[in-house]
Amino acid sequence: MIQLTQVNSKFILTERKSVLNREWARVMLMETRRLTKKEMWIFAVGQLGWSILGGIINTWLVTFYLPTTQSVEAGAKFYVPTGLVVGGILTVLGLITFVCRIFDAVTDPLIASLSDRSKNPKGRRIPFMGIAAIPFALITVLVFCAPIGHISKINIVWVLVFLILFYLFMTMYCTPYNALISEFGKTQEDRMYISTAISLTFFFGTLVAYLPFVFAGPLQKHVGYSWSYRIWFIILAAIALFCMLVPVRKLNEKEFVDAVPSKTNTLGSLAATFKNRNFRRFAFSDISYWIGLTLFQTGLPFFVKVSMQLDEFYTTVFLGGMTVLSACFYPFVAGLVRGFGKKRLVIFGFLGLALAYVVTALIGIIPRGIVPGIIIVVVAAFPMALLGIIPQSIVADVAEEDAIKTGEKREGMFFAARTFAMKFGQSIAMLVFTSLAVLGTTQNIKSNDLTASPVGLRIVAIVAVVFCCLGALILSRYDEKKVMETIGASKETDSSVQAESAPEEQA
Repeated sequence: MIQLTQVNSKFILTERKSVLNREWARVMLMETRRLTKKEMWIFAVGQLGWSILGGIINTWLVTFYLPTTQSVEAGAKFYVPTGLVVGGILTVLGLITFVCRIFDAVTDPLIASLSDRSKNPKGRRIPFMGIAAIPFALITVLVFCAPIGHISKINIVWVLVFLILFYLFMTMYCTPYNALISEFGKTQEDRMYISTAISLTFFFGTLVAYLPFVFAGPLQKHVGYSWSYRIWFIILAAIALFCMLVPVRKLNEKEFVDAVPSKTNTLGSLAATFKNRNFRRFAFSDISYWIGLTLFQTGLPFFVKVSMQLDEFYTTVFLGGMTVLSACFYPFVAGLVRGFGKKRLVIFGFLGLALAYVVTALIGIIPRGIVPGIIIVVVAAFPMALLGIIPQSIVADVAEEDAIKTGEKREGMFFAARTFAMKFGQSIAMLVFTSLAVLGTTQNIKSNDLTASPVGLRIVAIVAVVFCCLGALILSRYDEKKVMETIGASKETDSSVQAESAPEEQA
C-alpha cells in the first residue's frame, strides 16, 4: 500500500512537472512570436494613415489660416487675425497651437498610463487605436471648416476647440501605436526593420498631405479657394482612416505580445520614465529635431512661394524628390547602424539637416529659383533617412533597458513621452514660425492681413540651424554603450535559462 502510494505520488509529481514544462513552453512561444515582414508592413500602414492627418495639420494649418499674398490674390480668405496681436510678439494662431500643447502635456501621459495598465482581452494598445481612428480623421477636416467667412472670434474658438480634439485623438492613436514598436520588435533586426518601414510610410504620408498643392487649383473656379482645399482634406482623411484601421483589423495583438499590465499610476509612471537619464537626454534632443523638421515642413510652401518665388506646385515636387531620394538610402541605414552605432548617425543627421537650413537661409543671397530647392533636396535627403528611422529604435532600446532594470514594462509611457516631444517640438515650431516669418515685412505687424516676408523666412531658417545643432549637442550625452550592454547581457541570460530549461522539459 505504501509502495503504491509512493508510485502514485511520483506519477503525480511527474505529471505536474510535465504540465509546468508545457506551460513554460507555451509562455516562451508567446514571448518569442515575431511578426513576419508582411505583418510589419501591415503595422506600418497605420503610420501612413496618421502621418497623412498629421501632415495636413502641420502643412496646412498655417498655410490655410496665414495665406501668402499670392494665395489672397487667388481668393484665400482671412478667418483669424494674422498680425502680432498677442503682446506684440505672437499671432493668434501661434497662441492657439501653444495652448493645445499644454493640453497635450496632460493627455499624453494619461493615455499612455491607461494603455500600459489596460486589461482589455484584445490587448493593451490596438483597442485604443480602434476607438481613436474615426474621430481622429473627422476632426482633422473640421479644423479647416471655420464657420464664419471672415475674421471672427467664433473662428478663433472653432480652431482652438477642434485643434485640441485633434491632438487628443492623435494621442489616443499614436501613443499606443508607438508603444507596439518595442513590443513587436523582438530583436534589434526587427526593430530596425519596423523603424525603417514606419519611417518610409511617415514620409510618404507627409508627401500625400502636400497633394492639394497640385490638385486643388482646378477646383477653385468651381467651388472657391477654401473648398477646393477642404474637398481634398476630406479625400485624404478618408484614405488616412482606411490606413489606420488596417493594423487594427489585421493584427491580433495577443498573438505577439503577452505583457503584464503596469500597476504604476500615471504620475508615478511618468516620474519613473523621466528618471531615466538616457531617456531625458534623448527626449530633449528629440524636441530639437521636431522643431527643425516642423519648421521645414511648415515653411516649405513659404520658402517656395516667397523666398524662391516659384509656383506652389514646386512644393510637392521638392518634397516628393526628397522623399524618393531619402528612400533610396533606407536599405543602407541598418548596415550603417551596425558599423557606426545609432547615436553617431543621428548626430550626423542633425548636422546634415542644419546644412540644408543654411542653404535655405542663403536664398536671396544666392540666386532664387529652382536651383536652391534642388540643393536643399539633395543635402537633406540622407539626414532625413537617418532621423526618420533611428530615433524610434533608440526609444525602444531605452524602454527595453528600463524594463530589464525595473522589471516593469512601460513602453506606452516611453513612447508617450516621445509623442509629447514630437508635439511639443511642433508647437514651438508653429509658435516660432508664425511669429518670425512676418518680421521684416513692410506691412504693419499688427495688421489682420499680414503675410510672410523673405527676411522673416531667412530668420526662421537660421533659428532652425540653431535647434538642429542643439539637438546634436544634447544627444552627444546619450550613453548608447551602457544601454546596449544591458540589453545584450539580458539576452545572454535569457538564452542560458532557455538552454538549461530545455533538457528538463525533454526529461
